[in-house]
Amino acid sequence: MSALPVLRRLAAVLALVLSVSALPAVAQDLRGLVDALGVGGFDETERAIAVLGATGDPAVASVLEALGEGDLYVRKSDKRVFVAERAGSDYTLTDPLTGEDAGTAGRSVVDKIRVNNNLRRVIRGALAGLTLRSPDFATRASAAETLFKSPDTDMAEVLDGAIEAESDAAVRATMEQARAAIVLSSDADDAAKIAAIETVAARGDRDVLSLLTAVAANSEGEVKAAAEQAIGDVDQILSLWDAVQNVWYGLSLGSVLLLAAIGLAITFGVMGVINMAHGEMVMIGAYVTFVVQDVIRNHAPGLFDASVVIALPLAFLVAGLIGIAIERGIIRFLYGRPLETLLATWGLSLILQQAVRTIFGPTNRQVGAPSWMSGAFEIGGLSITWNRLVIVLFALAVFALLVIALKRTSFGLRMRAVTQNRPMAGSMGIRTPWVDAFTFGLGSGIAGIAGVALSQIDNVGPNLGQGYIIDSFMVVVFGGVGNLWGTLVGAMTLGVVNKFLEPYAGAVLGKILVLVFIILFIQKRPRGLFALKGRAVEA
Repeated sequence: MSALPVLRRLAAVLALVLSVSALPAVAQDLRGLVDALGVGGFDETERAIAVLGATGDPAVASVLEALGEGDLYVRKSDKRVFVAERAGSDYTLTDPLTGEDAGTAGRSVVDKIRVNNNLRRVIRGALAGLTLRSPDFATRASAAETLFKSPDTDMAEVLDGAIEAESDAAVRATMEQARAAIVLSSDADDAAKIAAIETVAARGDRDVLSLLTAVAANSEGEVKAAAEQAIGDVDQILSLWDAVQNVWYGLSLGSVLLLAAIGLAITFGVMGVINMAHGEMVMIGAYVTFVVQDVIRNHAPGLFDASVVIALPLAFLVAGLIGIAIERGIIRFLYGRPLETLLATWGLSLILQQAVRTIFGPTNRQVGAPSWMSGAFEIGGLSITWNRLVIVLFALAVFALLVIALKRTSFGLRMRAVTQNRPMAGSMGIRTPWVDAFTFGLGSGIAGIAGVALSQIDNVGPNLGQGYIIDSFMVVVFGGVGNLWGTLVGAMTLGVVNKFLEPYAGAVLGKILVLVFIILFIQKRPRGLFALKGRAVEA
């Protein structure tokens, strides 16, 4: 056998051995690759970033993030790279891969690995490549969304590979939209850009509108026409979502009005009392929530997430007992004299406000939100905060429980009897004075739990109730005095109308227009939407 074929075989084997041995070095020796970040200038650092990103190892992400934030330092003695944090005149060193403590080092012992704008762009691309292949669904979706909002032509190949490997349809669609955004920011031909416009237009959100507006401004011919057509389509979609968002805001406001007015509907409908202190019952419920949270913060912080749930029955009890005391001590002497009742309860509201100022001070008090009521989520173009959603569901639950109590309990039967015919109810053995007292207490208690809900979306202060008392009366009168279903429909209707008027007329003028509408409506239907036969009406 000649020497030349043998040498060729040996060279092939040697090349194979070298290539195989190089792969584990890249895949396994992450520490060496990280240390390569501290060798050489910007060009060498850029190559080291590319090699780290190519490993696909999730542990690399924290290293690149630290590099981008300027927290990576190289130790001069052994060229080892660490995350460094200032600790007086020295640095505290941490292993960038494991997070383990690596001791301290003086300023003269380490050098900062500097980055420029180009390296920051390379780091963002490498991080996007790592996160696009993450096993976590949310991480991949977030990475694709980031690339859509900040398209980078250098990420096109990485994104193509991620799209081929993606198994989730929603994430793949987002990746394809990000790829289309990259095409629109590149010098691709008109056909590719028109296809990309169709792809991104399917999102129908404001990010798309901004992207297409820029494309239309910087293009001409068929691409410009396609972009303008897509902008018109997206505008229609956004207008529809804006209308849906306004409806949601209106229902949210309506649920607040329902909570504030439902107790007033009971006392006004059954007793015919214009209670100007009803707003102060709402305020008392909010302050009960503050006291409960203050006690929990000081003595049982682990129960904070349950603070609102704990405050609900306490607020109902405190406000209800105060309501019974008001009825027994003041209002029962003023039946049949509505003007004097109005003046007396208005004076009482001032007394309660001043009492709260004396006890808690004149400034607003902080009431925190439990973790399960924090944050928001989106459905299409509709953004919904958890606290508002909880309040809407809570208001409907209170309404349902109250309807059941009035229709299915002995107390509800007595209350309805007194509402329909007080003399006859008294002749049948119903103790009408106690029905009045407990009815007033029930209405005040419901106002108290309304205060618990309002403490999560409004400032808790002495004037909290004053912001809702007029709206509550409008809801009750519009819906029909004493009719709970009328109160529900009235609250939601006025809430939605208010939110649709505000963008055009402003908040103040919008309320004035709603008030004028109610006045005109009452001229035609004095008993409201749902008329209820009762003592107040017969009088």
